[in-house]
Amino acid sequence: MTRWRPISRNRLRELDGPAHYMPATSRHGETPGSPVPGPHGEEPVADGVEVRLAFAPLHKGAFGAAIGATAALLVLALTAFHLILEPGAPNLELLAVYFRGYTVSWRGAFIGAAWAFGVGFVGGWFFAFCRNLAIAISIFITRTKAELGETAEFLDHI
Repeated sequence: MTRWRPISRNRLRELDGPAHYMPATSRHGETPGSPVPGPHGEEPVADGVEVRLAFAPLHKGAFGAAIGATAALLVLALTAFHLILEPGAPNLELLAVYFRGYTVSWRGAFIGAAWAFGVGFVGGWFFAFCRNLAIAISIFITRTKAELGETAEFLDHI
C-alpha cells in the first residue's frame, strides 16, 4: 500500500502540463489537442490541478500543529485580555476543570496555552485522519463504480 504524500501546486503542474481537451470531432476547425475555450472564450474551467488539490490529503502533523498553535494563542490571548482589561473574569476559571494547573494568572495563561496546544494538536490530527480516510473511501468507491461501469458489458461479448 502506498502512502499519501502532500503535493504542491507547482509539482502537479510539472506532472500534468497544460490542460487540453481532445474532441472526437472538431466542430470549429481546431486541431485535436488544442485547448478548447470555455463558453465565453475564457480558459478551460477544470484542468485537473484544482481537482487534485481539493482531494489531496491533509498532512496530519502539520494540521494538528496549526490547530494546536491556534488554540494555544487563543487561550493565552483570552487570559491576557482578562488579566489586563477585565480583572474579574467570572467564567474563565472553569478552564481549570479541563486544563490541570490553569488559573487566571500569567503563569496559568502559559499552562493553559500548553494544554490547549496538546488538545488542539490531538483534535487537529484526528480531524485530518478522519478527513483523509473519508476522502480515500469515497475515491475508492467512485473508482470502483467507474471500473465496473466500463466492464459491465464485458460478459455480453463472450
